[in-house]
Amino acid sequence: MRFRLPMAGLLGLAVLAAGCGTSGESGESAASGKVTISYAIWDKNDQASAEKIIAAFQQANPKVTVKLEITPWDQYWTKLQTVASGGTAPDVFWMNSLNLRMYAKGGIIAPLDESKVAGLPEAVVDGYRHDGKLYGLPFSVSIPALWYDKKIFDAAGVKYPTADWTWDDVKAAAKKLTDPAEKQFGVLAPMLDQIGFYNTMIQAGGHVISADGKKSGFDEPGSIQGLEFWTGLIKDQVAPVAEVYADTDTIQLFQSGKYGMQYGGVWFASTYWANPETRERIDVAPLPKGPTQEAAILLGLANAVSAKSEHPKESAAFAEFVTSEQAQKIISDSGGGALSLRPDTQEGWYKAFPSFHLKETVDASLPNGVPYPVSVNTSQWQTVQNEVLADAWAGKRPVADAAKEIATQMNEILAKE
Repeated sequence: MRFRLPMAGLLGLAVLAAGCGTSGESGESAASGKVTISYAIWDKNDQASAEKIIAAFQQANPKVTVKLEITPWDQYWTKLQTVASGGTAPDVFWMNSLNLRMYAKGGIIAPLDESKVAGLPEAVVDGYRHDGKLYGLPFSVSIPALWYDKKIFDAAGVKYPTADWTWDDVKAAAKKLTDPAEKQFGVLAPMLDQIGFYNTMIQAGGHVISADGKKSGFDEPGSIQGLEFWTGLIKDQVAPVAEVYADTDTIQLFQSGKYGMQYGGVWFASTYWANPETRERIDVAPLPKGPTQEAAILLGLANAVSAKSEHPKESAAFAEFVTSEQAQKIISDSGGGALSLRPDTQEGWYKAFPSFHLKETVDASLPNGVPYPVSVNTSQWQTVQNEVLADAWAGKRPVADAAKEIATQMNEILAKE
């Protein structure tokens, strides 16, 4: 399940709202009271759990039929923008916090009942608010974590990571786990934000963007220190050079058995468990503490409701049902990539991967959760972020200079939102 990647081109959404219509079927009988609503998602791996949720909802609401639509991630946002423009937007559809503000500002999605998110982690829920209103009902959560190779740790005589680990522990272990003769590195250091440098920027006392979304935090000392944590691992030769990550996905790299540690996501569990050899030799722990504080970027998926749906009441009811305890347990029991968001519904997911210390990792991480940093046009400044940081990761320019340039360009973008 994908949680974040750059947004599709959405700048025209503000003028599309007037063209949005319904996705309801014209043949429905008003006399019968039966309606059909459409539900769009992007991950086929979640089809089974989605179908079970739909079946449970339809059993409780026999006059409502939910039609599931699955569009691959690489086509999802483009298709969604197109159908919104053409007046055939789905009634309910998956939304992430990176795109939410643009869709809310454009009038594409409708405000939802705030009471339906009571008891859910605020760090996730807050990502679906815009101008004081809630526009998405989150149903899952992604949590960054530290995966480690027990076989490599055992061979080097290094103790496994614990919830008490700090940056210094990571650096010390990485040094001991690195073996140039075997082309083995202690840790991976790719240029990834949610599972990587956003966390360390905040752990060092910096921030990515101000709470009001109007000012960059990249040029703060803590933010720079958080970025240098990663480039320092490469400089110290305990992590491979930047070019390595461009050629091969980090999940594939870690499964090769040549890397001691990987900052990743708890949702990697389903992929690693599917490989019998990998599942026997790896495990997971919470993110190590930074020099200033503990922090873990939380990002979740949510359901949004079309502002132009012909069946707003039924559509909202379905979105609300997906956040219910009953539906959350269905998600958990599916043992897929998604971790249900509601407390006390996650046991089934943990049981699907019994040798991984996922429950301990999640329980230790949630109290330190912070929202994924976004603004209205997140993709614009993230493009700058990624282009400029690439040179710093490659050792072509000092991190501090790159961070200051990002802040300057980012502030110019934010001023126009």
